[in-house]
Amino acid sequence: MARSFDDLSEQEVLALAIRAEEDDSHIYGDFAERLKASYPDTAKMLLAMRDEELGHAHQLMESYKANFGEHLLLVRRQDVKGFITRKPLWLSKFLTVDQVRKEVETMEYEAQKFYEAAAARATNLPVRKLLNELAVVEATHEQIAAGFQDELKSSGHLSAEIETARRMFVLQFIQPGLAGLMDGSVSTLAPVFAAAFATGNSRDAFLVGMAASIGAGISMGFAEALSDDGKISGRGHPYIRGTVCGLMTTLGGIGHTLPYLIPNFHLATGVAVVIVAIELAIISWIRHRYMDTPLLAATFQVVVGGVLVFLTGILIGSA
Repeated sequence: MARSFDDLSEQEVLALAIRAEEDDSHIYGDFAERLKASYPDTAKMLLAMRDEELGHAHQLMESYKANFGEHLLLVRRQDVKGFITRKPLWLSKFLTVDQVRKEVETMEYEAQKFYEAAAARATNLPVRKLLNELAVVEATHEQIAAGFQDELKSSGHLSAEIETARRMFVLQFIQPGLAGLMDGSVSTLAPVFAAAFATGNSRDAFLVGMAASIGAGISMGFAEALSDDGKISGRGHPYIRGTVCGLMTTLGGIGHTLPYLIPNFHLATGVAVVIVAIELAIISWIRHRYMDTPLLAATFQVVVGGVLVFLTGILIGSA
């Protein structure tokens, strides 16, 4: 059973502080390891903070030995009610640099409050002095964590990290999403409009469009997920990419399929054509915005391809 912090002895409080500092040092080390490839300057700061936490643990251990001997009690975070909990961000496969910066700031603030509370309960003067000193140090760390971005900005490293984050976002989300949206929007045009003009029936066109959209989404999702594990290319977790690609493929096809819920065939087709134009415009803008393709070239490539597929569907359906 967990115990209240107020019920802990001075020996138990020191043991808890030592374990907490050791845990936090490991967390900072894990953060640094995860970020060092893409954000080396932030990783260096985290490693420096890791080393300081280890230094704190050593100071606390020396105080513990001087007052209570060599045997360190096993007092852990989960043994104390309401004690500082750590979000398991370091276990997450998807960890952004902003998440790390915010978590570090929170960790240091919580550590400061812990040392202030522990110092207020300490009766041993050297122990109280040490705990108060650590509270001040943690407050300083909190300011450092809060100023991560300011320090990086002043050194000129922030712009490089922002560009890295943008590039990773494009690789992990925009590229698979765009591939799916293009495939869903363009490849389903032919079957949807072929079915529409072949039957002249909104319901038949809707069923064909839904089948084509969902089928294409499943196919594209699996193809993307199995194409690259992301370890070398840096494109992120394959299941996330596959999910993004599959959903966007389905969305691209469903967009011009839903109008065929309208019973009036001619009205439904008119609305579908307008939606196709909107879809192609969105794809062109995304290619221009994130893939650095000139807007005119992106529009020409997407529109020409879309129109050709669209006309193919109409011609086949009308034959």
